[in-house]
Amino acid sequence: MSETQPLEPALVDLAARFGDYLEAHMPDVTTADVEAMERIHGGASRETFRVKVHLRTDPTKPGEHRGLILRRDPVGSLIDTDRDVEFNAYRAFFDTTVPVPEALFLEMDTKWLDRPFFVMSEIPTGEAQSPFAPDPYGELAPKLGEQFWRHLGTISGADPHANGLADKMEAPALDACWQKELAYWEGVIDGDQLEPHPIARAAIRKLRRSPPPPAQKLSVIHGDYRIGNFMSDEQGDFTAVLDWEMCHLGDPLEDLAWALDPIWAATDPNVPASLINRDEGIALWEKSSGLKADPAALAWWELFSNVKGLGIWISSSHEYATGDNKDPILAFSGLFCTAKHNEIVAAKLLKSFEEAH
Repeated sequence: MSETQPLEPALVDLAARFGDYLEAHMPDVTTADVEAMERIHGGASRETFRVKVHLRTDPTKPGEHRGLILRRDPVGSLIDTDRDVEFNAYRAFFDTTVPVPEALFLEMDTKWLDRPFFVMSEIPTGEAQSPFAPDPYGELAPKLGEQFWRHLGTISGADPHANGLADKMEAPALDACWQKELAYWEGVIDGDQLEPHPIARAAIRKLRRSPPPPAQKLSVIHGDYRIGNFMSDEQGDFTAVLDWEMCHLGDPLEDLAWALDPIWAATDPNVPASLINRDEGIALWEKSSGLKADPAALAWWELFSNVKGLGIWISSSHEYATGDNKDPILAFSGLFCTAKHNEIVAAKLLKSFEEAH
C-alpha cells in the first residue's frame, strides 16, 4: 500500500487496511493501492465509503483503476440489520431487470476493519435525491415513475425460492406476515422510546383489532423502497436500487405501502416519491408484479408503514441521545420525521373514528 495517497487524515489508516484486505482476497492481485476514499453521508444504518483503487496483477504493468463501495457496520445506527441480508439481496437480483450493484465480498472477521463490512462495485452513473426536496425530478418524473413502480413490481413478483433468498431468510406463513412485522416494530418502540408515544400505541391497537387478509404470496420485501434509495442519471434512467438492509420475506403489500407513504411525498401525498400519481403507480405495480392491491388490505399496510416509520425514528432518537453515533441525520429523523408521521397517523385515526361514528 502506498502511503502518499491524497486521503483525508482520518481515512488514511482505514484505506491502508482496506487495501491490505483486497490484496489478500482478490485472486491474482499483487497490489491494491487506494487512491481515494470518501465517506458518503446520508444513510444511517451503515458507514458507506466510495473508494477508488488501483489494482495490479503485475507490478511492471499499469493495472486497473476500479471504483468500489465499502459498507461497514457503524458503532451505532438508526436501524439494526444484518449486513449479510443486504449482501444476499444484491446477489439475488444482480443480472436481473432490477439494477443493483455487484456484491463482491462479505467479511465478518473484525481483524480487517474493526467491524463487519461488505464490498460492492460502484455504479459509475446516477445519483439519489432527497425525499424532502420539493421537485427533485422535474420533467423526468413521469419516466422515472414508470421505472420506480415497475421495478418494485418485479421485486414483489419474484420467487424467493428461485433466487435463493428463501434459503437465507425466515419464511413466515402467509397469514402470519403481518403479525411478524407488527410485533417486530412494536418491540422496537418498546425498547427504544425515550418518552411515551400515544399516537403510535393507538395505531398499533387498531392494527391488531383488524388484521389484514393472508398475503397473496410470499414475496421478497426490499424493506425501504422509496425516493432516496435509488439512483438515476440525467436521462431519467434508473441505474441502481440501493439500501436493501431491511430486506426480508413477507406480504408484498408491505413494500407497496411503504413506497406510497405520504412522508415520501414532499408536496402532494397523491404523488408518492414526487414521481407520478398514486393510482397510476399502483396500477403499474399490479401489472409488473402480477398481484392485486386490495384497497382494504393496502390500507392496513399503509397504517402499518406509518408505525414502522415511527419505530425507525424513535430508534433514531434513542441512538442519537444515548449512543455513540452523532450523525446529524439521526437527530433530524428523530425530530422532524417523528412529528411528520405522528401527524399522518393522527389524521388517519381521526378519520377512522369519524367514519365509525
